[in-house]
Amino acid sequence: MNLKLPFKTCLFIYILLRGFLPAKATPATSVYNVKDYGAKGDGKQMDAPGINKAIEAAAANGGGTVLLPAGIYLSGSIHLKSNINLLIDQGATLVAAAYGSGAVYDEPEATENDKYQDFGHSHWHNSLIWGENLENVSITGTGIIYGKGLARNSRKTDKAPNKAISLKLCKNVLIRDITIFHGGWFGILATGVDNLTIDNIKEDTNRDGMDIDCCHYVNIANCKINTPLDDGICLKSSFALNMLRATENVTITNCIVSGYDEGTVLDGTYKRTPPSDKFDLGPFGRIKFGTESNGGFKNIAISNCVFDYCRGLAIESTDGALIEDVTVTNITMRDIVNSPIYVRIGSRMRAPEGTAIGQIKRILISNVVVYNADPRQSSIISGVPGGYIDDISLHDIRIYTKGGGTREQSKREMPEVEKAYPEPERHGVTPAYGFYIRHAKNIDMHDIKLRATIDDMRPVFFIDEVSGVNLHHINTVRTLKQPVYILKDVKDFNLSQSTGTADIKVANTTYKELN
Repeated sequence: MNLKLPFKTCLFIYILLRGFLPAKATPATSVYNVKDYGAKGDGKQMDAPGINKAIEAAAANGGGTVLLPAGIYLSGSIHLKSNINLLIDQGATLVAAAYGSGAVYDEPEATENDKYQDFGHSHWHNSLIWGENLENVSITGTGIIYGKGLARNSRKTDKAPNKAISLKLCKNVLIRDITIFHGGWFGILATGVDNLTIDNIKEDTNRDGMDIDCCHYVNIANCKINTPLDDGICLKSSFALNMLRATENVTITNCIVSGYDEGTVLDGTYKRTPPSDKFDLGPFGRIKFGTESNGGFKNIAISNCVFDYCRGLAIESTDGALIEDVTVTNITMRDIVNSPIYVRIGSRMRAPEGTAIGQIKRILISNVVVYNADPRQSSIISGVPGGYIDDISLHDIRIYTKGGGTREQSKREMPEVEKAYPEPERHGVTPAYGFYIRHAKNIDMHDIKLRATIDDMRPVFFIDEVSGVNLHHINTVRTLKQPVYILKDVKDFNLSQSTGTADIKVANTTYKELN
């Protein structure tokens, strides 16, 4: 029998049958609401099981968006999978519940190597959100990740989680628009992640904002990172993958880093405790290369960034890293608490036996304005004996320090401290208030203006064991009959068209003062 029904009747039957299909997502559905999988978002129930079920359902169907709608989600470890977008929507807060409160967190996994980097860098599973060997993953949305139960530190014996987001050996990753508050040891730890984009996120946290470790092809843009107790945006190249792998092909642009009291950037009060003129080491914040620096850093561009009440730019090779081909341009800094520019080779050598001292070469820093810098440490460009910084160019730079340095400080011998953890204050007060340059070659500087708010009795430049120095259009003010430049063991020095000092060429000197 050939039964033919009218088209309208067939359409009605189809619509009726659809009403009996399962409420949960089908392969044709791309959004998986965690509340359909048992999460409540009521701030009472532990919601990680429901969130993980939604992720598993999406992954089983080829991927999709796992949605956390408005609500408060108490959680333990969340396991990302490939082809998943974890969307934390407006009004949603994902809370890392306290360890021992009923939340289930994954323990630190076994690792091939934890000898040359801190425990936190050697493990990824002990996190609120983590993924390993994944592709096409994103964490997006305008909601909040609150790392309430995350530990600030961790050791081998600890089981408490210490990272908000942790990714290892992943490809094609996007983190966009989220806010991280109190993110633990690391707000974001990305190790061996390629094609990584971090865009328009806010972090107001108690340790590092983000650590980009052994990663390739990374774009960080439009981020606001407040980290008073550790680094803001930190590039690293550790030995955590049990091999040497550089961090390379990276851009950092249109970002703000700061060191205000935790939480006071998000609430808009911008508190400073203690006041900036009374602290010892001061807040961190800042953009930094290192300290873990085994595999190196290559082809990196930093532009259009603001440093506010924090430490300055730090480029450090202390564990054998080669740092090369770096540009830093269009930077403003205010209320900087130590060296505005710190370029350092050290020989701490947390690295396999036989690793050579690292190298830093082909660095360009330009269009920088620094106001109200702490006077204790000038900008420092320093290698170590036998390890020379090479081919550094700085131009169009304005630095205004607080001044007040003494005649005794101008005579101080700078310690090498090459094996110590690299921080400007480890050197003590520098014998110059503008630039201290040591163990370097091929230094080109032009269109540099340096001022001290009150008289400083130290020279503006102290140049020690350097060959090939070209200074042009250096604008300084000599105070209290102190020399502007002190040269010690310097070869091939050229100064031209600079204020207060006649043009001069020095072929070789063991010690010379220039006024």
